[in-house]
Amino acid sequence: MKKKRQAKILEMIQKQDVGTQEELADRLKEEGFPVTQATISRDIRELKLSKMSTEKGGQKYIVLEHSGGHLENKYVRVLQEAYSSVDTAQNLVVIKTVSGMAMAVAAALDAMKFPEVVGCIAGDDTIFVAVRTLEETRLLREKVRMIIAREESLNQQKTT
Repeated sequence: MKKKRQAKILEMIQKQDVGTQEELADRLKEEGFPVTQATISRDIRELKLSKMSTEKGGQKYIVLEHSGGHLENKYVRVLQEAYSSVDTAQNLVVIKTVSGMAMAVAAALDAMKFPEVVGCIAGDDTIFVAVRTLEETRLLREKVRMIIAREESLNQQKTT
């Protein structure tokens, strides 16, 4: 039941904006999953969901990290160590890196298998990431920023 419920949560947040635990619980109940607030909270933590701002000023849940264990952590570290900035241009996410690291970061992004990414082209310090839609472009930019912010926060906690 837990795996089916969590799969339904992932399906829901990919198809529609879900901004609160209460909203998520209501939608799950409509789909036949009896849940409590504690269950929703646990599922959000286990699925490693994060929130991002929507264009309408609200918030919605997104999947920030895919399951990949040790290798996933390596890719995140490559991104965090080489990252300089991220911006968008229509359906492209443009990631700037330290000199000579763009190809490594592009390979890490490909390996992380973000569903928004069609493909990456890397130069010396710049990556063009082709994305299907403008909304997914914004979503991917926010995911990259959140990964960087989370890793910086974790690193600061380790040094204090």
